[in-house]
Amino acid sequence: MNIKEFLKSNILTLDGGMGTLLQKRGLKPGELPERWNISHPDVIRDIHSAYFAAGSRVVSTNTFGANTLKFDKDELESIVSAAVRIARDAADKAGGDRFVALDIGPTGHLLKPFGDLDFEDAVAVFAETVKLGVRSGVDLILIETMNDSYETKAALLAAKENSSLPVFVSNAYSADGKLMTGATPEAMCALLEGMGADAIGMNCSLGPRELMPTVRRLLACASVPVILKPNAGLPSVCCGETVYNVTPDEFAEDVATLAREGVRVVGGCCGTTPEYIRALSEKLDGITPVPLTDKCITAVSSYTHTVAFGEDPVLIGERINPTGKKRFKQALRERDMGYILSEAFSQRDCGVSVLDVNVGLPEIDELRLLTDAVCEIQAVCDLPLQIDSTDTAAMESALRRYNGKAMINSVSGKAESMASVFPLAKKYGGVIVALTLDEDGIPSSADGRVNIARRILMEAEKYGISRKDIVFDTLAMTVSADGGAAKVTLEALERIKRELGCHTSLGVSNVSFGLPCRDTVNSTFFACALERGLSAAIMNPYSEEMMRTYHSYRALHGLDAMCSRYISFMDGRSGMDGAKTAAPSTASSSADTVFAAVRLGMKERAAELTRVMLESTPPLDIVKGEVIPALDEVGRGFEAKTVYLPSLLMSAEAAKAAFEEVKLAMSSSSESSEVKCPFVIATVKGDIHDIGKNIVKLLLENYGFAVHDLGRDVPPEDVVAAVLETGAPMVGLSALMTTTVPAMEETIRQLREKVPGCLVVVGGAVLTEEYASMIGADKYAADAMETVRYAEEVYASFKK
Repeated sequence: MNIKEFLKSNILTLDGGMGTLLQKRGLKPGELPERWNISHPDVIRDIHSAYFAAGSRVVSTNTFGANTLKFDKDELESIVSAAVRIARDAADKAGGDRFVALDIGPTGHLLKPFGDLDFEDAVAVFAETVKLGVRSGVDLILIETMNDSYETKAALLAAKENSSLPVFVSNAYSADGKLMTGATPEAMCALLEGMGADAIGMNCSLGPRELMPTVRRLLACASVPVILKPNAGLPSVCCGETVYNVTPDEFAEDVATLAREGVRVVGGCCGTTPEYIRALSEKLDGITPVPLTDKCITAVSSYTHTVAFGEDPVLIGERINPTGKKRFKQALRERDMGYILSEAFSQRDCGVSVLDVNVGLPEIDELRLLTDAVCEIQAVCDLPLQIDSTDTAAMESALRRYNGKAMINSVSGKAESMASVFPLAKKYGGVIVALTLDEDGIPSSADGRVNIARRILMEAEKYGISRKDIVFDTLAMTVSADGGAAKVTLEALERIKRELGCHTSLGVSNVSFGLPCRDTVNSTFFACALERGLSAAIMNPYSEEMMRTYHSYRALHGLDAMCSRYISFMDGRSGMDGAKTAAPSTASSSADTVFAAVRLGMKERAAELTRVMLESTPPLDIVKGEVIPALDEVGRGFEAKTVYLPSLLMSAEAAKAAFEEVKLAMSSSSESSEVKCPFVIATVKGDIHDIGKNIVKLLLENYGFAVHDLGRDVPPEDVVAAVLETGAPMVGLSALMTTTVPAMEETIRQLREKVPGCLVVVGGAVLTEEYASMIGADKYAADAMETVRYAEEVYASFKK
């Protein structure tokens, strides 16, 4: 029986932690656990066998960190092949339905533009490991502990492109129910199900009780099996040994509770041992798996959240499109990304939920520009995107780099169109806008358009694309040419929703072409369509009348609690006499100050505005009055969980660009900027994950600290030497893996011995405040901004 067949009627039990068991068997601080597949194969085999004996149906190979960023290709091949062979030996010895999963963890790098690793390079790194695992004979691929949606997509894409095996994907969620870079469980479900993951879920970070709310959110939206591999609670140090605060029985009871609610794949992560899996297996005995159901949710996603189609109409901003827009055409020809981004921000501020992105001009390289536009927009704006192109190659390139589940605009009933677009939607995921036209053109009757919709659904089914991922556009035609055109569009729209159970979308403004006072016609047609069940509208959010109709509709249909959004929208727009305030006709919230450019994360714009401002403003006034206040505002938002890590990083990069201009100006003047005290930072010995360290470095530099970055895998002696050389009063240490926490403790011990006055701040996914205190740290920082605040406090105390 293969694993997918087994999963149909069983709860699947995975194994537990590997790193903590290897430490007990003698893994030294800083030693790479994957090399034990070569040097200590019997130890690895014993651990796998112990998990099988405890009740595991699946063991994961000892390859969590096995990739070409850590090992050369020859060593990587030896490590992976040995790991699979060892696990397979244990599975064969255990007998029965036992499976071997190729374990793939994160690279330890953030992807560009927030980090230093290109998306395609990440795909290539994961692909090497996947190919080696497939060649060695694994049964499935387990991608786990991913805390960034973009890296998760790269790993899943590599797995899908280089194997036909089942792929399970598990992310590491924080206590707020989000990934490090901001994705909700709903957003990850949309992305991963769209790309064809066979099971999705979560592992690491927290114990089972703390993960319960996040698990339940995922169960509510997932149509595939849900995975849960929690830690054994939180770590602490007892008698020099790392221990966890959840017992095997407590762990088993909590995980079994969630299995009764629908979790289908269970196991353990940090701190769990065969004893935990044995207790869990006993608790699971007699629990009948909850049947899987298709939740029938039509949703698109960005790197942070989903937009679902339902009763509440979705507004899709139409302004990133050259049709009829002279200034936008100019921006495309000049590759003026600042203008494109300003349109994105302005439409977001007007209240749209999705942005249409169309850059089609005959004289430009659409493939390159569309991909660049998608990447630039998603770097600074978290709205989901509708990728709009008739160029299949451009569409694929943009979909590949999109960090989420996009809307795909569009497919039609033409055979050629469906043959081009459906394979892209199947591979990358997406909600497809389907136009009700075919080789014979646009039918003049509602019957004709509904029949085309039926044929599109039948063809989509052949590709494995569900009707929930198709939204029909029944095509608004101009009423100035055909007085009955609007009635046909509305009838087809209503019937598709009622008869086919599908959502609908319209490009509303087409209906008024050639008429005066077009907004009046458009808004009235919009209201008619909404009453017929329109799900989404591609529209101009700068149109006052369209937005009035939208907010009025929501208030009248009970979609606006206490009419709060209607009141907020109308506030200041009109008096009791109904006098109307003029609506903007173009982008109105572009970054026109250094403060705004830094806050929005617009790097080039921040540099440009700083150069202009330097002509009349002292350099330090720009830093103190524009740059630092913008960073502080974004930082406060990050701490309040209203701003996510990518926005924080892009703001930091924009601030850095502004600082560079200030430095150039100050180098030719007598004025000097304040450089605060040195700060030494490092990822500890044996740990190559430097995402957190790099984020802290970037922010500290922007706040004026002289950061000395020692890099990754840094021996304790090198940290001590750097502190002695620089005279740094503070050190920042980072560790992601449980196996490298002892190296952090040793580094702190040596610092206390050699530089007793140096303060140590620590951070990383495996740490807690209590744990940090136990290993001798002065400060535990839960995130990068907390490190900055601490450093500022320490520096201020020095100056007194």
